[in-house]
Amino acid sequence: GSGKSTLARLAAPQLGIPYHELDAVFWGPNWTPMPRDAFREAVARIVADEAWAIGANYTVVREVIWSRAQAVVWLDLPLTVVLPRLLRRTLSRIVTREVLWADNRETWRDAFFSRESLFPYAMKQQARFRRELPDALAKLTDQGVTTWRLRSVREVVAWLATLADPSHI
Repeated sequence: GSGKSTLARLAAPQLGIPYHELDAVFWGPNWTPMPRDAFREAVARIVADEAWAIGANYTVVREVIWSRAQAVVWLDLPLTVVLPRLLRRTLSRIVTREVLWADNRETWRDAFFSRESLFPYAMKQQARFRRELPDALAKLTDQGVTTWRLRSVREVVAWLATLADPSHI
């Protein structure tokens, strides 16, 4: 709901690099997750390429991705932005019966009445990432990786506009 996939999908053509959606790699039919080792191997194949954009934050493959990254963008938007976006996206997918990865669809029950609901998950993850990511991104910066922490929609829009002039990246 923060816009990771959207940002990566918009940035990739401006940078002239391919975009990869990890949800499409991770989710199988009936919302079956790919086994951990297979997922790590699949992501390793993607990041073995010279250039790529990925809009996801799967902790299980973070080290695989970051070990090959030249730049990392953290969308640290407030829950007042993330939760309404998540709600609009979820409702739209349910109402239109949008087909997602591996022919999966979101349902009312799963979205709002299950333990796997994205809404409590988003709240827990945001708190966790705010604890963990500042130090992790500082280490990446020390290793020569360019990092950004974007905290508002205005910052995201401004950052995306800088891609028109790659010398700013």
